[in-house]
Amino acid sequence: MFVGFITPDFFATEYIFDALFFTVSIALLGVTFGAFFGFFLALVFEFRIVRIFCAFFRSIHELFWALIFLQLFGLDPLTALCAISLPYACTFAKVYAEIFEQADTTPAKTVSKKADILSVFVYTKLSLVKKQLISYTRYRFECALRSSTILGFVGIPTLGFHLESAFSQGNYSQAGALLLLFYLLIISINVWLKAKLLPIYIAAAWFYLPAFGQVNWDNFTRFFGSDIWPSPLRYAADIDLNVINQTLHWYWSLLTGEVFEGIVNTLILTQLALVVTGIIALLVFPLTVKLFVGFTGRIMGQGILVVLRSTPEMILAFIFLLLLGPSMLPAVLALAIHNGGLIGFLLAELANTLKLRPDTPLQHNGINSGRVIKGHAISLYFYEVLPRIYSSFLAFIFYRWEVIMRETAILGVLGVTTLGFYIDSAFEEMRFDRAIFYIVITALLCIGIDSLSRHIRKKLNVKAA
Repeated sequence: MFVGFITPDFFATEYIFDALFFTVSIALLGVTFGAFFGFFLALVFEFRIVRIFCAFFRSIHELFWALIFLQLFGLDPLTALCAISLPYACTFAKVYAEIFEQADTTPAKTVSKKADILSVFVYTKLSLVKKQLISYTRYRFECALRSSTILGFVGIPTLGFHLESAFSQGNYSQAGALLLLFYLLIISINVWLKAKLLPIYIAAAWFYLPAFGQVNWDNFTRFFGSDIWPSPLRYAADIDLNVINQTLHWYWSLLTGEVFEGIVNTLILTQLALVVTGIIALLVFPLTVKLFVGFTGRIMGQGILVVLRSTPEMILAFIFLLLLGPSMLPAVLALAIHNGGLIGFLLAELANTLKLRPDTPLQHNGINSGRVIKGHAISLYFYEVLPRIYSSFLAFIFYRWEVIMRETAILGVLGVTTLGFYIDSAFEEMRFDRAIFYIVITALLCIGIDSLSRHIRKKLNVKAA
């Protein structure tokens, strides 16, 4: 596998570049539609019904949405587009609303009372938070590239589909080429993703995708009208007390059986991954901090962090399953490496803004620049840098807690017995009533973890900027 990775074959299949363009197109259009609808949802996010709606729908992972839309549209680009756009719109709504709330209210007080609401919003609020909105949207696009990639694990022809095929067939040179292309794509985002070029990119993505198939409304009627209803209700001629009892018994048997086992495994795996994520983040963030390493070392460190945070957890888990066999360990490693790299990157960005005390021993490499003397680096890490960024570290960890829970669930598609395993099995067996019930349980579990995380962050008085 290692030899294959260092000898990438970019011409092993004629579909490599098609898969790359398809992945980017789905991600770009998914973020475009998600940001558009999320922006308007953010304007009414103060209403409780909107917050509940967004909390529930964003708690369901894109991969599970893809499994649902596959039953409606089949292997159509529309499946991938809806699977990304829907949860992303709800995520954008939440974050955009928080950004609007944090905007300075002073300018709005200086506007004439005769000014209309739209003008007041555009000139006194939107103009103030424009940079934050753009920055977060750019970040979500990077997330969408990973989401688009892993949709290949359910048959969508993105990079993930060809990666899974290459690994399964032992074509590691082809897998190495696909991964290298993906890393180059992530690294070069700041180069090619320019605001002025976005209309061109969006138009090109729309015309590049295969034509959307005609929607078969019979699938909607069948899926929502009968398939997702519990089997005791679906096959009952009339709804009476006996049918209701059978339905309750059906739910209870699932809750005490597969659901209970899935919840326990999901929680155990989530907590293990959360702890290892924190350890990895604390170990890797100094790799790109100018206080600890020189210019060459920081370049290498940035490359390592890009690989860690950019590789989708599904792909990492798939690789570790091939190497280590089926167990929880591959899933823990995959989740911890991906999230640890992301948090490490954020901590490094924060650490690079710190100003040291005047008495810190430095060796000067130039005018007004210097690096900590080697003998003092460990003391600097534990007694100067880490204490000052530790509250942010806790905020990032608890902020990613709910995300790790969502990602833990989807690893069940690879055979890890989390809730996702039973969801995937139910779809394969065409037991859609069970699949939807398991997805709802997963969403409620994520909402519970998110609420607990917010409560802990509030008690600790820490914020993830």
